[in-house]
Amino acid sequence: MAGAAAAIDVKLLRVATLLESDPAAAAREAARILSEHPGHPGAQLLLGTAQRSAGDLPAATAVFAQLATAQPDAAPIQFELGRVLAAQGRDSEALAALQRAVELAPDLAPAWAELAALYAARGDTGACDQAYARFTRLAPPEQHLGEALRALANHRLAAAEALLRARLARAPQDTAALRLLAGIAAEREDYVEAEALLGQCLRLTPGYSHARFDLARILHSQQKAEPMLPLLERLLALEPQNLHYRTLLADAYNVLGQNEQALQILAALLAELPDNEWVWLYYGHSLRTAGQAQEAITSYRRAIQIRPGFGQAWFSLGNLKTFRFSAADLTEMRAQVARADLPDSERLQFEFALGKALEDERDFAGSFAHYARGNALRRAAVGYDREVTTRLVERSRALYTREFFATRAEFGAAAADPIFIVGLPRSGSTLIEQILASHSQVEGTRELPDVLTFALELGVRDVPGAPALYPQRLARLSREELTALGERYLAQTQIHRRLGRAHFIDKMPNNFLHLGLIHLMLPRARIIDARRAPLACCFSNFKQHFQSGLWFSYDLVDIGCYYRDYVRLMGHFDAVLPGRVHRVQYERLVTQLEPEVRRLLAYCGLPFEEQCLRFHETRRVVQTASSEQVRSPLYSESLDQWRHFEPWLGPLKEALGELASAAPGES
Repeated sequence: MAGAAAAIDVKLLRVATLLESDPAAAAREAARILSEHPGHPGAQLLLGTAQRSAGDLPAATAVFAQLATAQPDAAPIQFELGRVLAAQGRDSEALAALQRAVELAPDLAPAWAELAALYAARGDTGACDQAYARFTRLAPPEQHLGEALRALANHRLAAAEALLRARLARAPQDTAALRLLAGIAAEREDYVEAEALLGQCLRLTPGYSHARFDLARILHSQQKAEPMLPLLERLLALEPQNLHYRTLLADAYNVLGQNEQALQILAALLAELPDNEWVWLYYGHSLRTAGQAQEAITSYRRAIQIRPGFGQAWFSLGNLKTFRFSAADLTEMRAQVARADLPDSERLQFEFALGKALEDERDFAGSFAHYARGNALRRAAVGYDREVTTRLVERSRALYTREFFATRAEFGAAAADPIFIVGLPRSGSTLIEQILASHSQVEGTRELPDVLTFALELGVRDVPGAPALYPQRLARLSREELTALGERYLAQTQIHRRLGRAHFIDKMPNNFLHLGLIHLMLPRARIIDARRAPLACCFSNFKQHFQSGLWFSYDLVDIGCYYRDYVRLMGHFDAVLPGRVHRVQYERLVTQLEPEVRRLLAYCGLPFEEQCLRFHETRRVVQTASSEQVRSPLYSESLDQWRHFEPWLGPLKEALGELASAAPGES
């Protein structure tokens, strides 16, 4: 008897191995076993599973229904019955079977996944997310991707990508693989690809909260706050106390200029988690954005009190440009940097903070040494190829001729609402924005990501081994397509126009790389080039840790080459579109405020208003590194600060070439 049972088990095992590769053959084998052993439950279960996999749903349903009648308390049978009923659109019956399956076996992970899909199809998002969360706890969706996960943990992106793409070639609907692949795309700042992959992931598996959170974070990286809100609301409906979701929601409100709502969220978190240093840090950021500098300092100090080795809090204090560290602060920061166990991610924050502290103490050699170490740590952690920018500039100069623009003179949306401020960071762009936002007809917003998103969609990112697509692809766009892009830009940015003024500012600095696109889709928009003397601008970028993006700023040679590319491209637009761009020289603005403001307003077609000269009185949300400086009257002491560091700027001067000796206004 035992031998006969063993023989049947061998046959059943053979059927099971055929299920994935050849379900029709598996069904035939199972039927053969049943002809020899009528009513064998194991063979019946395999037969029904094989029939379902082969697409013979009615036959599979009949098998599972018979089994369910005979074994009403068998969870696997209820699960299989539910799956086959759901595949036929018999949702109510499927729901009953699947609910019975998890009632009988609460740890039956696949049943929770099937329930999540069924709830999603019925529009019950709450039940969908709860069911999928249960599945995730029982069987993490990524558990079968161990080798790819290990490669990612060791930052071997190419190896991880190859493994994931191989998996997706075999199983294109593997949402866990799609999610991890999106993470790799985001790591490379290919946000268009990352968004597409995560969107596909959520269409296939709507309850996948990890993917939804990843999408919210990727949107936040691009400062796309509006589409973050429904994602975070759904996540919070599932986990209302989740710290990550709540702080990210506060960030989204900050980006949207709804600072009071952000502060309310963070204040509530502090009431619940008074000893959480991260919440104090985020609260400090929101206070700073709102112009409450002293309160921000108190918040950062509290974060440091909780964890003295919290580098981001020390850096955030230093990043308040008007703040000065005490002697005790300096001693503590030096002690932290001396720790052998301090992670590089914290160390570089301390290095930038110490650079600022020693610069204020006029120890310029010590200051530069710390700035250099912080930059070196950051540069080693990011991928930046300066030649990519140079090639983009060369392609732009080749495409954008007078004739190219002349043949497209009537293209684009007619609105004159946007005022673009472009250039390098730390060039006075926030000051220009504050001056313009003090005018009754102009609304200051922030650094908007929309133009860059369009450029990404049009192929701006270099793909190794593939031909460059941007900006040459613009030559193939019709009048209607370019007009539609302009209208889309206006629609997407409407959320930031809370005051309803006639004009609004987009202060994304690196939009200078996309002036051709801006001109083609919005030919009446104003474009202002915020220009600062080369050595002053470049060194100011070097000593500023931007936390994300702006990878060119962590090496003096990279910065010098980037500045040269910027000047060459802006000079090209001056030649092919004379007068299209208005240049504001920072040094002249600081020393000759009124005449420069009058010129600026005249270019924008705006009447002169005295309030623009008293810009520091204007109360508004400011999110850049200059937020404290633009809330104070102008001072000229910063114009030549770079000269204190001149002995160490040889690599920068060499990269700048003749620009290094150019007087302000000559670059």
